[in-house]
Amino acid sequence: MTRSPDPDLEPPAPAAARHRSDYVRWWLRAADRAAEAGRELLALAAPVECVCCGSEDFSLCGHCERALRLLTRTPFRAEGQAPALMDVNGSVILPVVAAGVYREELAQAVLSFKKYGQRQLESVLSKALGRAITVAAGTTHGVCLIPVPTTNSAFRRRGFSPVHLLLRNLDRSGRLGGGRPADALRKGGTFGQWPWSAAALPERLQVLAAAHAMAGGQKGLGRGARAKRVRGSMRARPAFLAPDIRGCPCIIVDDVLTTGATLAEAARAVHQAGGVVLGAVVLAATRPPDVADPPAVPGATAVMGARL
Repeated sequence: MTRSPDPDLEPPAPAAARHRSDYVRWWLRAADRAAEAGRELLALAAPVECVCCGSEDFSLCGHCERALRLLTRTPFRAEGQAPALMDVNGSVILPVVAAGVYREELAQAVLSFKKYGQRQLESVLSKALGRAITVAAGTTHGVCLIPVPTTNSAFRRRGFSPVHLLLRNLDRSGRLGGGRPADALRKGGTFGQWPWSAAALPERLQVLAAAHAMAGGQKGLGRGARAKRVRGSMRARPAFLAPDIRGCPCIIVDDVLTTGATLAEAARAVHQAGGVVLGAVVLAATRPPDVADPPAVPGATAVMGARL
């Protein structure tokens, strides 16, 4: 039976879960108690609380971590809920595999990691992203995993790029399989950030200036505004700074999927740089998958292998 990406839709377990008993060997018990004492001392020096439920001494308590694993245990196809990634006739423009639904514990963890710099969540979030990458890549080897670049203002504010950090963690731990991170994209300059007004530009550039007049993030913007905001905002990094992706199978990686405008723009930039775009992977999708969407795991690899 295929698992649903939403644990609330699954029937209750027929039997209670088995709980781990105490360690048999004394040195394991001693190590566990020493680690617990260390956590308590660290909590006194730097108090923390769970980003989801507020429990003390843990950035993510055991109960909430288990709930997050349940939300991300079944990667699913999510492009059907992103209007920018679907054609008017219902065909798929860019296939996307999501690790989980952007809700409850997963939403809180992603928000705390991105906005508030809770780096302790890096491990659990990178594992969820790794499962989605494994499903998307399937048996394809040598896949270039291209992170969506963050804006300069967001990087200065956070001090890091969330997607780059998660991919780096997966690469260090050897959980990328046959894939490899490839930092091949960068954010292009926008006219809205230039010191002069669009009226002072030549007439042929005023149309482009209007397309990039929106400053700030995309939260709260509709489909059309999001597409307008990101149009032409990405480009390939200079050849001497970036890996050569010409002719290489590429999967674009981002954190949250909403309308799909950002992924569509990244796919355009990768295609223009000569990469073969197989699809995209996101940590969370803001809308749950519809029953009419393609199956999650069985059909993901076959469609992700189609060239754009």
